[in-house]
Amino acid sequence: MKVLVLNCGSSSIKYKLFDMDSKSVIAQGGIEKIGLKDSFLKLTLPNGEKKILEKDIPEHTVGVELILNTLTSAEYGAIKSLDEINAVGHRMVHGGEKFSESVLLTPEVLAAFTACNDLAPLHNPANLKGVNAISAILPEVPQIGVFDTAFHQTMPDYAYMYAVPYELYTKYGVRRYGFHGTSHRYVSKRVCEFLGVNPEGQRIITCHIGNGGSISAIKDGKCVDTSMGLTPLEGLMMGTRSGDIDGGAVSFIMEKEGLDAAGISNLLNKKSGVLGVFGESSDMRDLESAAKAGNPRAVLAENMYFYRIKKYIGAYAAALGGVDIIVFTGGVGENQASCRAAACEGLEFMGVQIDAEKNKVRGEEIVISSEESKVKVVVIPTDEELMIASDTMAILQK
Repeated sequence: MKVLVLNCGSSSIKYKLFDMDSKSVIAQGGIEKIGLKDSFLKLTLPNGEKKILEKDIPEHTVGVELILNTLTSAEYGAIKSLDEINAVGHRMVHGGEKFSESVLLTPEVLAAFTACNDLAPLHNPANLKGVNAISAILPEVPQIGVFDTAFHQTMPDYAYMYAVPYELYTKYGVRRYGFHGTSHRYVSKRVCEFLGVNPEGQRIITCHIGNGGSISAIKDGKCVDTSMGLTPLEGLMMGTRSGDIDGGAVSFIMEKEGLDAAGISNLLNKKSGVLGVFGESSDMRDLESAAKAGNPRAVLAENMYFYRIKKYIGAYAAALGGVDIIVFTGGVGENQASCRAAACEGLEFMGVQIDAEKNKVRGEEIVISSEESKVKVVVIPTDEELMIASDTMAILQK
């Protein structure tokens, strides 16, 4: 069985084509700058070489068409015919309270998903564009939706509710939903396989640390709390997002700067976080270099970034009644040893001890805690696309 996985953003489409018999990736790439003059498709060849194909891509249907043509092309093709694609799995961002698991995309499901657009106005409409594009080009191919929010639907009400008037929940669905759910689900399951333990009885804290970041508390394989909220803004300090901030500070900034709702949203989502404090870049590699060179704002931003991760690990250890496994994943979590070390520094009282030598690793599955550590600290590279492909196959086999 061959499954195409699509992740459609507002101006981008990432894709991977899986042969699910071997669970191997047979083609992958992405389109960027949809709707702009310099749009292009960047694909990875079987030998690892990158190839860029420049093309005018005014909207998503043209982009999906380009991907499908490339998959079957004489020069770069991985399949001979589109008939080889058995199904398409989509990353769907916000399913609200309607979806607690992946589903076959029917007209009824898509109507319910569209009703969640207010909760993710930048992401959900873009996800729908990918679904509609496949429907137009490959109308007979089944499509599966895998929701970022679904894994977190097991949170208890006292964890997901906000202490605001209850009517805001009943009228508008104002509550914590959480994101990166497919990643948290994948790494929490994979780490148990890697360590040879049963998820039942395990207290796991998964740290998805990248340009966007979130942490989840997982007990017996189910999420009981997560750091992102109604939107992906809450929680950790991120590349350009502020993370946790006093609501009173928000109204204070709006008044002083003369900002409306769109203005404050732009400030908190796109001009804050690492970029806002450091002032030069939102990239953690740039921040790390500047901090090593002694740039005081870089040092401050790095300390803030690491401290928030540590604080959430401590909070979720309390929520879980202890912790057995801590997982690091995501672009930063998988690749930046200094981040992992700083986030775990001072947690010895909880039984966390990092082995400095083992921690000198990038992007591979490995236990980085010492033999004496009571808590297993593990790096597990995430694979959201494989999770989407696996869900897609499982639903079709039902």
